Amino acid sequence: MTSHTLIAGNWKMNGLLSSLDEARAIAEGSSDSVVKIAVFPPFTLLHAMSEALGPDSHILLGGQDCHHEDNGAYTGDVSAAQLLDAGARMVLLGHSERRHGHKEACELVALKARAAVKAGLEPLICVGETLEQRKEGLTHAVLSKQLRDSLPDDLIGKAFHVSYEPVWAIGTGMIATDDQIIDAFALIRRVISERFGDEFKPHLLYGGSVKPDNAAEVLRLEGVGGALVGGASLKAADFLKIIHSAPLVHELKS
Repeated sequence: MTSHTLIAGNWKMNGLLSSLDEARAIAEGSSDSVVKIAVFPPFTLLHAMSEALGPDSHILLGGQDCHHEDNGAYTGDVSAAQLLDAGARMVLLGHSERRHGHKEACELVALKARAAVKAGLEPLICVGETLEQRKEGLTHAVLSKQLRDSLPDDLIGKAFHVSYEPVWAIGTGMIATDDQIIDAFALIRRVISERFGDEFKPHLLYGGSVKPDNAAEVLRLEGVGGALVGGASLKAADFLKIIHSAPLVHELKS
């Protein structure tokens, strides 16, 4: 387990300039936390949020995606360097809403991860199976392929993170059972260890309908080093409850 729990909030396509008040409240309410905290706002809020929180903020900001090229004629896309310039220190890659909604293959996710570390960003790479794949007994095969094909060799020696997000649990209110989460995390740890070495231990997060009332239960599970939170990260009151549950769980697991 890594030394600090990582709690990350993915705002998805939500938030206007008025939402900066929520970001400020998150920062103010977690100023004494030992938890590593990240927020992934929409591109339109990234620079404004960076300015609002200030250069010394303990909140890490990230982009929700990036293009694999440094620049060029890619209308509507954002490069890793542009994210960094806007105040990002991390980038979310391979989220199921990109993999399925935008038909992004693992190989493209790997190219984006390569671009991210080249620019100096920490990638948070998502993997997860659909409900149909789980019912067919393909969870291990799907996760292994996603990890193998989405994580480029460029990540060796670099800071990166992986989030397990069963697709069937995202935004549905469903959450994987303890045994399902533990099993998936054991596989993810094994694949990463075989690929990058036993000494390399990135944060492994769970995502998929994480809320204040179930966060502690998820975070206490063996191997879980944090959470990628969706809707519950949009309101400071909810997100702070999740953040504040993490140190207590960390002490119990230490």
